[in-house]
Amino acid sequence: MSFSEHDQAHIRQAVAEAERQTRGEIVPMIIERSALYREARYRAGIGCAFLMLSILLTIEWEWMPWGWHAMNAGWLLLSVIIAYGLGYWMGTFSPVIRFLTSHERMAYKVNIRAHQAFLENGLHRTELGTGVLILISLLEHRIEVLTDHPILDQVPQQTWNDMVEGIRGGFQKGNPVESLCHAIATCGRVLAEVFPATHEETNPNELPNDLLQDS
Repeated sequence: MSFSEHDQAHIRQAVAEAERQTRGEIVPMIIERSALYREARYRAGIGCAFLMLSILLTIEWEWMPWGWHAMNAGWLLLSVIIAYGLGYWMGTFSPVIRFLTSHERMAYKVNIRAHQAFLENGLHRTELGTGVLILISLLEHRIEVLTDHPILDQVPQQTWNDMVEGIRGGFQKGNPVESLCHAIATCGRVLAEVFPATHEETNPNELPNDLLQDS
C-alpha cells in the first residue's frame, strides 16, 4: 500500500494538530510486514510435494499400465521436487503466508516489530516519557499501539483497543487515511487529559510528525 504526498501531508497535519494540546509525541508507522515468515514457504513446499506424490501414486495404482511405474521413479522424484519448488514460491505470497501462519505467531511478530520501532525511532527518549507508536502491519492485518510507561499507568488499555478497532474498520472500508487521522486526533485528546500542554511551559516537538514507512 502506498500513500501519496497529499495523504502523507494530511497525516502529518493531523499529528501536528493532535500534539498542540499535549506533551505527548505521536508517531504513526505503516509497514508491509513484521517478519519474513520463512516457515510458510517450507510448509507450502512440503504440502505441494506431498500432494503431487499422492496424485502420482494414485494414478499409478488406479490406471496401471498407463500410469507411473517403478521404472519411472526418476520422473516421479523430479515431479515432487518441482512441486516443492512451486509451493516454496507460493509461500512468498501474503494470502498463503496468512493461511499457513497462526494468528498467535503473527501477533507476536507484530508486537516484537513494534517494540523495535519504538526504540529505533527514539520514542523512549521523550522528556516526560510520552511517546505513542501507532504501527500498522499490512500483511498480518494487525495494528499495534505501543506507549511509554508513564502513559500505561494512566490510560486504560481499552482506550487503545477501541482506537485499534477504529483504524481497522477504516482500512476495511477503504478509508485508511481518514481512519488513521481520526485515531491520531483521538490519541491527542486522550494524552491531553494526562499530559496537557499548558501556556506556562514550552511544548517542544521532540519527534518528527511524518508517517514512517518501512518495507
